[in-house]
Amino acid sequence: MPQIPSRRGLLFGGAAVGATALLASCTSNEPKNSKPAVSDRPAADDKPGKPVTIGFAGPQADHGWLNAINENAKSRAEKYSDVTLEITEGSNDTAAQIGQIETLINKKVDVLVILPADGKALTQVGLKAMRAGIPVVNLDRIFDSPQAYRCWIGGDNYGMGFNAGQYIGEKLKGKQNAKVVELAGLDNLELTKQRTQGFDDALKNYPNITKVARQAAEFTVESGQSKMAQLLQAQKHIDALWNHDDDQGVGALRAIEQAGRDEFLMVGGAGALSAFEQIKQDRGVLKATVLYPPTMAASAIDLARALGQGKGVSGMAEFEIPASITLFSAVVDKTNVDQYMPTGFR
Repeated sequence: MPQIPSRRGLLFGGAAVGATALLASCTSNEPKNSKPAVSDRPAADDKPGKPVTIGFAGPQADHGWLNAINENAKSRAEKYSDVTLEITEGSNDTAAQIGQIETLINKKVDVLVILPADGKALTQVGLKAMRAGIPVVNLDRIFDSPQAYRCWIGGDNYGMGFNAGQYIGEKLKGKQNAKVVELAGLDNLELTKQRTQGFDDALKNYPNITKVARQAAEFTVESGQSKMAQLLQAQKHIDALWNHDDDQGVGALRAIEQAGRDEFLMVGGAGALSAFEQIKQDRGVLKATVLYPPTMAASAIDLARALGQGKGVSGMAEFEIPASITLFSAVVDKTNVDQYMPTGFR
């Protein structure tokens, strides 16, 4: 999971088309036969086009979210008859992943999609691919240099924390002296710092709420259980919990059940199927989770296919695909969980 560039986002939708239509309606003095200032170049769609071989390299799928990344990439590639996917086994060893990517470069794949185990350490192999004429879609964990990729797509860690804090703030805004705790991820990761910063910034808008404790876990069930037990032992009463990761949230919920505590609401993170199911049942403390969608891997395949076919993005006026896309961290609670259920990962 990633180090994300600072808020370099892109809002998809009809903005570009709408702006073009508005301009056209405001220039009645133009000749009737003038061409609109939009591209006639074809955008990528579901119709078969030029065959494209996409190399996909990610870290070892030792976490539910990472496994979902691989599955999303595979299933998306299978949708297209014109896409051949060359996928590596995945490794958390930097040297091994570099070797896997170099093998894909030597095979002369048309496009590479890379989720690096370590963005900084793999920057040079991204540069090598780009210099060899193979465009790189950098997925989530970002390379140190923008020269190492053609397009970056990933999640919004700051937004994830901010939206979690805003949800909790709205639920507790009528309660005096409300107390919240935070179960973070690995503190040596930049993404953890960004999630915490977003959460803290959101809480500044709710002066009635105080964050009274924070523990860093390790994105595992075991660490979630042990660190949550420590939090509960230290805090005899809380009003809300923000947990950075639904996998470690499984352990956190065990600790909560063992302690017999139910006086607070819990907000998770990422979008695991188990979290969606508990939110839907609405029988425990888990009331919402904030998405860090693994569907980004499917979108990365779409972008790689468009690059390989020399096409743009459907719904946008530009000739080329964007340079950067930041996904939105939606809050899923009982009001919308059915909509997101198909995207939940195990």
